[in-house]
Parts: sequence; C-alpha cells; structure tokens
Amino acid sequence: MNSPQMEMTVTFAPAFSLGHSFWEKVNKTDRCWLWTGAVNSKGYGNFWIGSTNHVVHRLSYLNSYGSIPKGKLIDHKCLNKLCIKPQHLRPATKRQNGENRSGANKNNTSGVRGVGWHRGKWRARVTVQGKTLLVGYFDKLEDAAYAVKQKRLELFTHNEEDKH
Repeated sequence: MNSPQMEMTVTFAPAFSLGHSFWEKVNKTDRCWLWTGAVNSKGYGNFWIGSTNHVVHRLSYLNSYGSIPKGKLIDHKCLNKLCIKPQHLRPATKRQNGENRSGANKNNTSGVRGVGWHRGKWRARVTVQGKTLLVGYFDKLEDAAYAVKQKRLELFTHNEEDKH
C-alpha cells in the first residue's frame, strides 16, 4: 500500500542570534549591509560579545549559515570590508581571498593592479601562490592592463572585479 507523498519544509535555525545592539549598527542599503559600529585597524567591523572581540562579517556569516568550514576565511564578494550582507559573503581559502581584491597595491605607480613601469615599457605581472609570473612588456598601459586582467581570469577563481 502506497502512502501519499508528503511535502516537507525544512527550515534553518541559526546557531545563535545577534541581538538589537548588533543590528542597530547596520545600515541596510540596496546593495550592501554596511557596518556603522567600531572598525579595527585593517578596516573590518568589530563587535564585542562578552569579553571576546569578533569581526562582524564572520558573525553575520555564522548567524546566517551556522558554521564556517574548517580552514576557511570569509571573503567579501562585493569587495566592501564593511559589508555584512550574508549573500555577499562566502568561505574561501587564503589564496582565493587574496585573489578577490580591487585596485593596485599602494606602492604601484601605474594605478593598474599588476602593471608597473620597467625600463621604458609597461611590465605586466601576476602573483600566484607566492610566485610572480611575467605576462609581458607593453608600449601602452591599456595593453598591459588588458593582458594582466586576462591572465588573472585564466589563473584565479575568486577575482570578482576582473569578471565584471
């Protein structure tokens, strides 16, 4: 005898609940949920729970998904360190987290990530797992920028800015 199939609804209960004192420090915009409370020296939001200081994007991820996979960091897909919107956060390895960044290094003179002036040409390079790979030398900055972006798209998995 067959029993009628029952549709089952599964709901997820977060591992813990962040209280009013947490959420009152969040400005939910159309794009990101921005932390307006305390910020650490690296630009990430901080929040105290008891005697422990936590970075808020990790708390938001934990609150929504219950756990962070072992050995993973929480990466901001939107590249905004103050965003805590769960849909903008994802687990990532240290390498993947480093791939997903915007802009050039602070000491870069070209303004283009991975491109610098060297002996009369624009030199394009990409660093992967601590090794710097030469992409090429170019007469025009635009050509070097295009080449280095294409190489990152080939080698990286978490470089959201290059994908758009």
